[in-house]
Amino acid sequence: MTGAPAVPRATIRLQFSKEFTFGQATGLAPYFAALGVSHVYASPFLMARSGSTHGYDITDHTRVNPEIGDEAAFDRFVAALHEHGIGLILDFVPNHMGVGASDNPWWLDVLEWGPASPFAQFFDIDWEPAETRMHGKVLLPFLGDRYGAVLERGELQLKFDAERGAFSVWYWSHRLPVAVRNYPRLLKAARDLLMAEGVALDALVAAFAGLGSTPRSVQRQATVHREAEELRAQLAATVAAHPGIASAIGQAVAHINGTPGQPDSFHELHRLLEEQHYRVAFWRVAADEINYRRFFDINDLAGLRIERPELFELAHRLVFRLIGEGKLQGIRLDHIDGLYDPVEYCERLQDRAAYLTLNVGASALDPPGVRLKQPFYVVVEKILAHHETLRADWPVAGTTGYEFMNLVGGLFVDPAAEEAMTRTYHGFIRREVDFGKMVVETKRKVMLSSLASELHVLASQIHRLAQESWNTRDFTFTGIRRALVDVAACLPVYRTYVTADRVDEGDRKYLDWAVARARKLAGAADASVYDFLHGVLTTDLAREQEGTGRGRHGYRPADVVAIAMKFQQFTGPVMAKSLEDTVFYRYFRLVALNEVGGEPSRWGTSPSAFHHVNQERLKRFPFNLLATATHDHKRGEDTRARICVLSEMPELWEQRVRRWQRMNRFKKREIDGLAAPGRNDEYMLYQTLVGAWPLDLGWPTGEGLKDFCERIRAYMTKAVREAKVRSSWTAPNADYEEALTRFVQGVLDPERSATFLAELMDLLETVAPVGALNGLSQALLKLTAPGVPDIYQGTDFWDLSLVDPDNRRPVDYAARHTALTDAPEVARLIDGWRDGRIKQFVVARTLDLRKREAALFAAGDYRPVEAVGDHAERVVAFLRRAGDGFALAVAPRLTLPLMQGVAVPLPPAEVWGDTALMLPELLETAAPVDVFTGRTVGLPPDGRLPLTALLDRFPLALLHVPTG
Repeated sequence: MTGAPAVPRATIRLQFSKEFTFGQATGLAPYFAALGVSHVYASPFLMARSGSTHGYDITDHTRVNPEIGDEAAFDRFVAALHEHGIGLILDFVPNHMGVGASDNPWWLDVLEWGPASPFAQFFDIDWEPAETRMHGKVLLPFLGDRYGAVLERGELQLKFDAERGAFSVWYWSHRLPVAVRNYPRLLKAARDLLMAEGVALDALVAAFAGLGSTPRSVQRQATVHREAEELRAQLAATVAAHPGIASAIGQAVAHINGTPGQPDSFHELHRLLEEQHYRVAFWRVAADEINYRRFFDINDLAGLRIERPELFELAHRLVFRLIGEGKLQGIRLDHIDGLYDPVEYCERLQDRAAYLTLNVGASALDPPGVRLKQPFYVVVEKILAHHETLRADWPVAGTTGYEFMNLVGGLFVDPAAEEAMTRTYHGFIRREVDFGKMVVETKRKVMLSSLASELHVLASQIHRLAQESWNTRDFTFTGIRRALVDVAACLPVYRTYVTADRVDEGDRKYLDWAVARARKLAGAADASVYDFLHGVLTTDLAREQEGTGRGRHGYRPADVVAIAMKFQQFTGPVMAKSLEDTVFYRYFRLVALNEVGGEPSRWGTSPSAFHHVNQERLKRFPFNLLATATHDHKRGEDTRARICVLSEMPELWEQRVRRWQRMNRFKKREIDGLAAPGRNDEYMLYQTLVGAWPLDLGWPTGEGLKDFCERIRAYMTKAVREAKVRSSWTAPNADYEEALTRFVQGVLDPERSATFLAELMDLLETVAPVGALNGLSQALLKLTAPGVPDIYQGTDFWDLSLVDPDNRRPVDYAARHTALTDAPEVARLIDGWRDGRIKQFVVARTLDLRKREAALFAAGDYRPVEAVGDHAERVVAFLRRAGDGFALAVAPRLTLPLMQGVAVPLPPAEVWGDTALMLPELLETAAPVDVFTGRTVGLPPDGRLPLTALLDRFPLALLHVPTG
């Protein structure tokens, strides 16, 4: 089998880096094929920052990252995949690039030439901010201290690159090119130190001076760029030919650099820096004054204006070539909500792909009748609120599946336990928490702190717009800014998708809600500024008044639309930084619910809701990715599955955590009058220990304990910094973090905490098998539901990971390949469940069926199956059916009451009692075969299939009758 299918059947996500390369992945193609995946879903592999562990800090979209492999290595990788009938999907980053350091040529050109750079319009830079001294400049907040302190310590160093004939100021690894207009002065300083030999510099000084002022036209820009490069080449040649000139330049540079301890010696360097197209600044300045859009609040990830046609073409040049050559079968679009107009971008991408794939043609590996609705497989990283759906008019196959991760995980949360678990949490931390209010307040704080600069720019634009009409000219900047914060804080989704041409009914509903709620919460006597904002954000004020060319009240329509669309780029980062990166680390009622795309205030998923969403997905986005673990997850899929078991034992859990709090209280310290760690962090720690405890560790001893303790320490440190309550990334509290570390080490010390650890082990003996069964059920449901199941690297075995970097540890593929090759009998898999082979068995057997019945799983009907009897609520089942063939998936849930005293993830058959599945529609079909046990299952005449007979040998069932 050679080639690659166009329509994914199942994917495996791989995290590429210098530690895991194309060469290593090439050798794994046979394993991926044996496991049953149809596509490798690759992390970004374009040129990124040196040493990048994730690839999202791209510095050159036109090249493959050499740390991962050159193009020849990439071609060998693709060839190996195609040899096994596997395609490739690339995680592509259109929203931002890595900047700073010295490795992004576009960014360096912008620093050198400012607005005149041909790349200046590629980046989302405000070249005319409110502060006039910053006009024509970009703020560079990369300094580790105040500018003056850094300058006087001599950490900013002017250097001359003799090979390139170029001057740059360096700050450690950051290169700051010196504008060509400054070269005459720098070279003249060297010329003044020379005698006759300096004549060779005279012509160059004059030539550099002759380049003139900043060019305005595009043609003149290109000419000046070319002439400047030619002059630098001449300078390099001159320096190489005249050692005296090189020495003089070195002396001049040394003089300009000044001498630490002599503040007056830095005036020349300061003057030079002030004349550049950038202003270097302390990194803390960024929140208030940065004038380029970032990825969230990360200074070295600068936003791109991918909506510009010339940037779109250049940034996609390599990707389009790979599509045209048949080496790329799909794209995952990172952070789609960061784009100016996501729908327009996706339409343009599909238009190009349609043309490029004409030469590739349809794949013979796709099942008959299974085709994408669009020319090319594209999924978007889009976080949807529980009340939100992906728009049907988006030209994509769906999302990356965060919503499914939370949907399926919620099945294992006991709905009856919400009140008790809430009471336990509030009692433990000794206060009540309103999750909704916490989110709104956190959004306010994020906007006024880490995203204050973006808020200021947007408020300034709205204020300028208000001045265009006498109806709104009295709205002050402060009033507009306050109202803007209120509305953004109350927006119930990540963003809306308003454009000049469309205002979706759903978007209007969200904006109506946000403005109304903001107005109510503000309680202002004059709420007219909220009406003004509503008109701007819905673009109602852009509606042209007949014959005027202007919108309502005289506003320029283009200005109104531009502000509305910029607001949309702002609200996504606000929500992400507030909810995912802050509140998820503050609210710990049940941490299994604190997952990307989740809403911890929503307690679980009912089977009926699960079925409904699956049916809708099949109708609207049948090739949506289905994720249960990702590179961005907060906790691994099996970590969450185990933590969910706590919802089935609320009384016991409350007893245990209260005892643990008492027995561990002496391991805390007091800092600033407060216990360290605080009760909230302690509560989260106990859930984390239950969820992440390694299955092979047993009683904690030796290197295994040491490794686990370090993982927990690193995780807890990251968690408290993300929470921004007692510590943070911008202001680490060393005392609190040290107290937290000592507490973690103390509770995991067998000598100091023998009683605690004994109780934890006792609890895990009960929880771990049930959690494992949850994990197996979760895997089966993902692998059989409508959509394309994604297997995050390594999760074909148990995934008890935590947030990155813990979830990006190396994967032992050799062990997995051996296990798959030497798969033992089902009984041995169950007895040895801790080694993970049982999960791999479920994955491989189910994917094998998906491969044999690709059309059934891609387009077959989805029918919920009713369960009746004693434990009807403890099983989820559904049919995938096409013609006379079908697949029936049966997955237990909430099984703690069925597994008392059971040490393996298989409830005794008799505990199911009279629980049965109602399958009258299958009475006329052939007898199905269970994919896991291999036995034929007969249906009783009444159509009731008892679970005592179905789940007696294996904890799951997947019954199959061929469609052919």
